[in-house]
Amino acid sequence: MRRDPTHRSNAARVAGLATAIVIACYVIGILVLNLVVTSRLTHEVDNRLKGRLASIVPSQLPAPIHDATGRSDLLSRGADVDEVPIFTWAVSATGATSASTLGAPTLPRRRWGDAPVTLSIAGTPFRFVADAHGTGWVVAGASAIEIPRVRSAVLGPELIFGCVLVAAVFIGSLLIGLRASAPLELIRRRQGEFTADASHELRTPLSVIEAEVELALSRKRDRPDYEAALGRIGGEGRRLRRIVDDLLWLARTDAEAERAERSTLDVAEVAGACTERFAAVSERLGVSLEFLCDRRTPLVVQGSVEGIDRLTGVLVDNALKHAGSGGRVEVRVRGVGSRVSLEVDDSGSGIPAEDVPRIFDRFHRLADGDQGTGLGLAIADAVVQGTRGAWVVRRSELGGAHMEVSWRRAPLRHAPVPGQRPPGDDAGAEPIPVRLERVPEGGGSTRHQRPPPH
Repeated sequence: MRRDPTHRSNAARVAGLATAIVIACYVIGILVLNLVVTSRLTHEVDNRLKGRLASIVPSQLPAPIHDATGRSDLLSRGADVDEVPIFTWAVSATGATSASTLGAPTLPRRRWGDAPVTLSIAGTPFRFVADAHGTGWVVAGASAIEIPRVRSAVLGPELIFGCVLVAAVFIGSLLIGLRASAPLELIRRRQGEFTADASHELRTPLSVIEAEVELALSRKRDRPDYEAALGRIGGEGRRLRRIVDDLLWLARTDAEAERAERSTLDVAEVAGACTERFAAVSERLGVSLEFLCDRRTPLVVQGSVEGIDRLTGVLVDNALKHAGSGGRVEVRVRGVGSRVSLEVDDSGSGIPAEDVPRIFDRFHRLADGDQGTGLGLAIADAVVQGTRGAWVVRRSELGGAHMEVSWRRAPLRHAPVPGQRPPGDDAGAEPIPVRLERVPEGGGSTRHQRPPPH
C-alpha cells in the first residue's frame, strides 16, 4: 500500500516526540545516577576520614602518629578510594599547622568547622574533615581525585548508549507508528474512494433525470413522448433508490458488525425460501432454477436470517442475470465435514480472471457490461464477514461461476432427528479450505478463496 507524505510526516513527528520524551527521561536518569554515585563515593571518603579522627588521642599531637604507609604514588596510579592514603594535621588556635603524617602536603589556611569540605591542593581535589581538640583542630584529609575520574569514566559509555538509544527509539517509534496507522490509513483511503465512487454512481441517475426533465420542458411534445420521458425518469429513480438502499444496508452492516446478535438458523430453510421467491424471475428470463439440499446432516450455523436471506438473494440474482436465456442455475446447501456450505452455480460465461480479485469491491462491475449497481457482492461479502464465513470462487461445472460460502457448523440445541448422522460424520468428506489464494485449475479456470475473519 502506498503511503502519502502526510502519513509519513505524521509518523515521523510522533516518533520525534516519543524520542524527545525518552531522551529527556534518560538525561534525567543519568544526572540522578551520577549524583548518587558521586554522593556515595564522597560519603565513603568522609567516613574513612571521620574514622581516622576518632582514633587520634590529643596527647599525641603534634607528633607524627602514622608513618606514611600509603605512599603518594598511589594517587598517580589511580588507586581505589580505600587505598588512597589519609593525611592528618594539627592546627593550633593561632592557625599554625603541623603535619601528623609523613609525606602530607601543605594544609591550606582557613577557618575550620565540623562540616566536611573539598579543597584543591596543587590542582588536586582533597576532601577534609576537622575535629576540635582543645583550643585547636585535628584535620584529616585524603585525595578525592578518584571521584571526578569515576564520573569521566562513566560519561563516555553513557554518551554512546544515549546515541544508540536515540537512533533505536526513533527508528522503532517510526516503524511502529507506520505499522499501527496503516489500517487507519487504509480505511481513510478506502473511505475516500468509496465516497468518490458513491458520488459518481449517485450523480449518473441524477444527471439523466435532470437531462430528461430539461429535454421534456424544452418544447411541447406529444403524449407518447412525455410518457416515454417519464418512464425513463422513473427507471433512473428506481435505480437511484436501489443504490441508496444498498448503501444504507452496507452502512448498517458496518456499524452493527461487532454487536450484531447471532442466532442458530437452518441455512437450507432460509436459502430454499429465498430461491423460491426467484421462481417468477427465472421463468421470465427463461432460466432453469433448481434448489438442492443434502439433509443427511444438520445444516445449522450461527447468523441472522435477514443476512443469509440477503446473501442468497444476491448470489441467485447474479446467477440468473449471467446464465442467460436457456441457461441453468443450481442452488445447493450441504454439510461437508464440520462446515455447512451454500453453493450457487450458473451456466453463464463465468467471471473473468482479471475481475476475480475485485469482485467484492464496492461499485465494481464485471467487464462484460454488467448494469447493476456494483454493490451486490459487496453486500454479500459484508454478510459473510459478519457471520465469520468463508468464500470459494471458481469455475462451475455448469460452465459459469461457482460461488460458495461456508460456515462452521453450529452445535445443535436439541436432540438429533432419528436416523440422522451427527455433525462431521460424513465419511471421506474433506473440509472446505479457507486460505486466501488463487490456484489455476484445468480449463483455465481460477479458484479464489477468501478466508473468514478471526
